[in-house]
Amino acid sequence: MSTKGKHTICIHEGEIKDTQFGGAVSPIYMASSYSYIDADPMRYPRYFNTPNQEALGIKIAALEHAAAGLPFASGMAAISTTLLAFLSKGDHVVLANEIYGGAFNFVVEEFEKMGIAYSFTDGVGVGDFEAKIQSNTKVIYIETPSNPLLTITDIKGVADLAKKYNLVSMIDNTFASPINQTPLDFGIDISIHSATKYLGGHSDILAGAVAGNDEHISKIFHKGKNLGGNLSHFISYLLERSIKTLALRVEKHNTNAQAIAEYLDNHSEIAKVYYPGLKNHVGHDIAKEQMNGFGGMLSFELNKGHDAVVFQQQLQLIKPSLSLAGVESTILQPAKTSHALLTPKQREAVGISDNLLRFSVGLEDVKDIIADIEQALNG
Repeated sequence: MSTKGKHTICIHEGEIKDTQFGGAVSPIYMASSYSYIDADPMRYPRYFNTPNQEALGIKIAALEHAAAGLPFASGMAAISTTLLAFLSKGDHVVLANEIYGGAFNFVVEEFEKMGIAYSFTDGVGVGDFEAKIQSNTKVIYIETPSNPLLTITDIKGVADLAKKYNLVSMIDNTFASPINQTPLDFGIDISIHSATKYLGGHSDILAGAVAGNDEHISKIFHKGKNLGGNLSHFISYLLERSIKTLALRVEKHNTNAQAIAEYLDNHSEIAKVYYPGLKNHVGHDIAKEQMNGFGGMLSFELNKGHDAVVFQQQLQLIKPSLSLAGVESTILQPAKTSHALLTPKQREAVGISDNLLRFSVGLEDVKDIIADIEQALNG
């Protein structure tokens, strides 16, 4: 495990030395076929071990304070492969009631076909997770901060609970990024990312990542090579390049989002703001204990007099757009996008109203972001 600082790890860990020309950046190896006679390891793209895949895994592991890491072709490839590596017919998994809509849909649509039982918690307290554990439970899965309500779960509390019952604990660490949160330091077994988001950070990469100890990553590797959700050499190269600025970007995201959250929290046209950096956020104290920064994501509800679609159409700088965590500010309506697969009743149960907007605060000047929100509210 690297003892270097985050910025140094982002730039240098896992880099491939250009021994031929002495270039300052990792070269890209485009081959999909490698020599195998007397080769150790035998490299093959589906085995996660081509040079650029391997370099990326090393960098991600170092950032997460993990022994090993694996890149995937998408966040959902990382989530689905990791869950299926530890769950089979007859097993049971406990999941937080607030998780990414795609992960929720995967569990609900696919697990019953596979004979895997599941339970969603009623809340995110440690007791809520313990109440759902059964004799055949194998995994606890959490997401904190959650998408889209930025709910905070006690990472150490859940990790300790998993150890008590000899369960594997997993976290979707996408919203925090390893700059703001390193869950393995609190006892979580496996950290998962949609690398499309902050790790990529420029709205031009589709990828996922997993980090954990050697034993767990080995199990995920063996499942992954069968399912085939591998990241290409070119995207591996691009993602490794993007991570070089991860710490710098996330620090600015943190600063901007805090300022925007405070502005919205004091605005007469905003009904509610969800951001763990606000002192009135129900999870603020826990977030302070387990996060190094509160992140670039927030959500807010417009007053009932506003129409969320019209508000977004009035925006000029902030882009109504799918996905999140790019350098540019983007916004979306979860009820029509990330959680559209949920029924209205399911959305209501997890607090997602039609006037809720998820805001990925970018790296623009704060005054310009605020000016755009103001003109849209008054438009």
